[in-house]
Amino acid sequence: MDIPEAEVDITPRLVRLLLADQHPDLAGLPLSPAVHGWDNALLRLGDALAVRLPRRERAAGLALNEQSRLGEIAARLDTPVPAPVRVGVPGRGYPWHWAVVPWFEGRLAAEVPAADRDALAGPLADFAVGLHAPAPADAPVNPFRGVPLAERSAGFRLRLESVPGLAHRDRLAGVWEGAAAAPPWPGPPLWLHGDLHPANILAAPAGHGLAAVLDFGDLTSGDPATDLAVAWMLFGPAGRSAFRARVDAAGAVDPHVWTRARAWALLFGVLLSAHSDDSPLLAGIGARTLDQVLLDGDARETGRG
Repeated sequence: MDIPEAEVDITPRLVRLLLADQHPDLAGLPLSPAVHGWDNALLRLGDALAVRLPRRERAAGLALNEQSRLGEIAARLDTPVPAPVRVGVPGRGYPWHWAVVPWFEGRLAAEVPAADRDALAGPLADFAVGLHAPAPADAPVNPFRGVPLAERSAGFRLRLESVPGLAHRDRLAGVWEGAAAAPPWPGPPLWLHGDLHPANILAAPAGHGLAAVLDFGDLTSGDPATDLAVAWMLFGPAGRSAFRARVDAAGAVDPHVWTRARAWALLFGVLLSAHSDDSPLLAGIGARTLDQVLLDGDARETGRG
C-alpha cells in the first residue's frame, strides 16, 4: 500500500505565507522541503527550526495532541523531542493547526548499520523509562496503541494474511497467539510515544548516541509494552539484551512486559510489511523486525535465550 495522498497541496509558498501572516519574524528564514510522511509534511526553516504541517485530516487531531501535551512531557525528559516552539492556525486555505518545531541534526536510526546500533540501547531505554510515567485521565486516546493485545488480534490476523509472499506466516501466527494470552498490563496507564520505531529515532552524528526522538503524533497512554517493542524493531540480540536490562533495572515494568512487547513488535512488523510498498525504508524495518521476532523464538527453543 502506498503512502496516502496529501489532502492539501503543501508548498513552500503556502508555508511562507502562513509564516508571514502568523510569525513574521520567521518568514524571512530559508525554507526548503525536508520530508513528506504518512501524516505530516516537514519543511526545514533556517538552521535550527522546521515547520510541521498535517497533510491529511486524520493527522490534524494528532497534531493538536502534540501541541497541547508534548511541551509538558519534554520538560521532564533528558532526550530532545520536537516540542513546538511556535504554533499556527488555519489560514490561506490551509485548514488545520500546524507548528514550528526544533530541527535536529542526525541520522535516522533505521539508516544506521545494524552493527552500530547498540550504542543507542542505553539512551533509548532511559528515554522510555523517563517517558513512561502515569498519564492523566484526559491523556489522548488511541485505540490502536497501548491497549490489551486481545483488542488487536482480529486486525493482526487480517494484516498477517494480507502480506503477499510472507515467509513463516504460520510461525508468526503462533507467536501472536501465545503472546496474546499473556496477562495484560496491571498498572495505571502510562504515557506512551505510540510509534517508537527506527524511522522516528534520530542517532547523533558520528555515532555519539541518541540525538532525538521524533513524531509524537500517536502520543497516548496505556501499556508500556507498546513502546518497548522497539527492542526488536531496532536492535539485534546484543543491543536488545542491553536495552531490556536497562529498562528492567529501573523496576517500572511487570514480569510479562517483554512477552507483550514482542507481540507488539510482531504487529508493527506485519503492519509495516503490509503498508510500505512505496517506502523501502519502512518495508526494511518491517522485514527486519519479523526476523528478530523469530530469532528470539529460535534462541529460546535451542536454549540460547
